[in-house]
Amino acid sequence: MPVAGCIIVLAAVIAGGYCYAVWPRTSRIDDVMKFHHVMFAHRGYHSKEELVPENSMAAFRAAVAGGYGIELDVHITKDGRVAVFHDDTLERMCRGIGAVESYTLEELQKFHLLNTTEKIPELSEVLSYVDGRVPLLIELKIPGRDLAVCRASYELLKKYRGSFMVQSFNSMGLYWYRKHAPEVLRGQLSANLTKSDEKEPYILRFLIKFLLLNMLGRPDFISYKLKDLPNFSVSFCRSLAGSPVAVWTLRTEQAVKQGKKEYNMCIFEKTGIA
Repeated sequence: MPVAGCIIVLAAVIAGGYCYAVWPRTSRIDDVMKFHHVMFAHRGYHSKEELVPENSMAAFRAAVAGGYGIELDVHITKDGRVAVFHDDTLERMCRGIGAVESYTLEELQKFHLLNTTEKIPELSEVLSYVDGRVPLLIELKIPGRDLAVCRASYELLKKYRGSFMVQSFNSMGLYWYRKHAPEVLRGQLSANLTKSDEKEPYILRFLIKFLLLNMLGRPDFISYKLKDLPNFSVSFCRSLAGSPVAVWTLRTEQAVKQGKKEYNMCIFEKTGIA
């Protein structure tokens, strides 16, 4: 075969492999679009200055009062419960030491969030309070390879009657939901991870940055950092597959305006709409 022919074949193989890798699930686009233009309060409608900590019941009450959707984060505890908390460790929010996963729920709830009376909630408590009044966007925090948080969160969510979606940076978490709970809408979280995040191997950060692990989770939507857009793979999924896109975290009025105008869902903080 002539060199030119070999190049064409090679290019076709690469293009086909790329399409296979990044292609999202398209059968649930209409279901995701029911969340079109939902404003999700990032970790609840929180304000450190007003003594309303992130991922606290006070922040969730404020979001419901404002009619905003709620974005929140969940970890698995040492005793298999689902705690609502963002960071991998307790230092920043609780002045504690160590990973969330190394504590039982009872031990975690002895801490206070940012020197307030607020404590770390359990996901079941949040679900009971929200009770379908606003949509939920639940980020699965999977610091290692243990996917127990997927199983434990689903045991609670499958009984919940309100609207919700899950998302994660960890494509294996989405893979778990794809295999065991295909009815749940799932989103691939990503950003320009090769720029600064050094915790994971570079190749893994590269693959997630360009959505090349979509072949594992086949996400229903993409959740991408606004400051890191445009991204070729996001544009590809959006333009050719029709994949909805959520953008985060919108902290200014300008960012909120851009998010509303150009994308499907917005994850914002209170400073962005004040």
